[in-house]
Amino acid sequence: MTLIIDGNLPAAKVREKAREDVQRLKDQAGVQVGLAVVLVGDDPASAVYVRKKEEDCKEVGIYTFDSRLPKDTTQAELLALIDCLNVDPGVHGILVQLPLPLHIDEGTVIDRIAPEKDVDGFTAVSLGRVLRGQEGLRACTPLGIMRLLDFYDIDIEGKHAVVVGRSTIVGKPQSLLLLEKNATVTICHSRTQNLAAMCRQADILVAAVGRAALLGAEYVKPGAVVIDVGINRGDNGLVGDVDFDTVRPVASALTPVPGGVGPMTRAMLIENTVKSAQGTLGVQSPC
Repeated sequence: MTLIIDGNLPAAKVREKAREDVQRLKDQAGVQVGLAVVLVGDDPASAVYVRKKEEDCKEVGIYTFDSRLPKDTTQAELLALIDCLNVDPGVHGILVQLPLPLHIDEGTVIDRIAPEKDVDGFTAVSLGRVLRGQEGLRACTPLGIMRLLDFYDIDIEGKHAVVVGRSTIVGKPQSLLLLEKNATVTICHSRTQNLAAMCRQADILVAAVGRAALLGAEYVKPGAVVIDVGINRGDNGLVGDVDFDTVRPVASALTPVPGGVGPMTRAMLIENTVKSAQGTLGVQSPC
């Protein structure tokens, strides 16, 4: 029987612990944990993502500073806002919802966020700390995947992990986190030759390419663990990068879309925000 890796249960446990930590910070240090959420433009999908993140924050007691900016906001104006948020003691995390309008350079904006408030884990400093194995805030989706594997007792050490996708948001940090847990890691991408053959070598296969149902059964080694990061809009709603129906009989474990990686990505944002607040104050959870 294929294990369906449901992200909702572990995400709920993360939120419950975060709720306790947020209340503890308030009771012991008089601190209200705060997250600044910045949305530029009127992209409908981004608005939905922001709303869900703010609902999660409300659930655990995190206050959100909501900044909605018009799509013609200049890069200088956005950078000035981030500068203000960086020095605001009530803001413990800063989230700039991507994508940004084309006239704004995303790298410049992300790197303007103070690393200690980089709860998305996207700045060059945060990524550099992952590379060097140093403490810091990790990108939410790769961190969420690691927590999913741990929650479901999926062994990583010594296994061959293949990551399809090389973005700095998922693919590259995911590879480093798997390597940190002693997996042997291969990164594949759009220029990889004979992608299916490469993927069939994987004990753990992570798909993060953004192409609906790209990976079918012929990409999966029997008994492999398959983690689907993709969120694509299909004719019947959201679908992943993995063809769920054909891969399910082959894999030993498989994440659905939606309901697999997504809930854990949002949960890690909450956890990172609380961690940022704790680190600023030198207050650590007793758990």
